[in-house]
Amino acid sequence: MAKLLILFTIFFSTIAAVAASGSSGESHRFSRNLSPESMGLKEEKLSHLHFYFHDIISGPKPTAVRVAEAAMTNKSATVFGAVIMMDDPLTVGPEPSSKLVGRAQGIYASASQEEMGFLMVLNFAFMEGKYNGSTLSVLGRNTVFSKVREMPIVGGSGLFRFARGYAQASTHTFNLKTGDVVVEYNVYVFHY
Repeated sequence: MAKLLILFTIFFSTIAAVAASGSSGESHRFSRNLSPESMGLKEEKLSHLHFYFHDIISGPKPTAVRVAEAAMTNKSATVFGAVIMMDDPLTVGPEPSSKLVGRAQGIYASASQEEMGFLMVLNFAFMEGKYNGSTLSVLGRNTVFSKVREMPIVGGSGLFRFARGYAQASTHTFNLKTGDVVVEYNVYVFHY
C-alpha cells in the first residue's frame, strides 16, 4: 500500500508540474535574481555634467508652452494648476548660440499655492559626445525662486542605465519682460 501511495504521489506531482509549466513545457516566472555581470554591467562610476537649460516662452518659436490650466490658475499668484510642456535646449554655455548638447523634454506644473513650486517630470536627452542617445530622468520639486534647487535623478537610459543621483539648478538669467529663463544645471549621477 505504501508503494502504491508513493507511485500515486509521484504521478500526480508530475502531472501538476507539467500543468503548471504550460502546454509548451516552458516555465513562466515573474522575476528572478541576476548578477550585474550577466547584464554587462561593470564598475559603477560617478559623473558630473554641467550645462545650461533654456526655457523660452516668448517669441515665434517658444520651447515651453502651457498645455493646461485650472479655472483659477490666472487668478493665482503662483499660477497654481498650470501645466507646461517643454522641449528646451541644453547648451554648454549660457548663451543661446552656445553648443547644443541635448534637450530637456517633459512637463512642469505649478503644484504649490504658497510659492512658485513646480513639479518637474522630464528627461535630459543628450545628443553630443559619448552620451549621445542617452537620457537622465528627473522627477522632483523645483522652487524656482530658491538660489539652488535640488531634484532627484530617478533613472536613465543608454549609458545612464540604472542611474541615480541629483540635479542642482540655479537661475542664471530671468527676463522679467519675456519670462524666458536660463538655468544652470550641475548633475551628479551614479551609473555603470
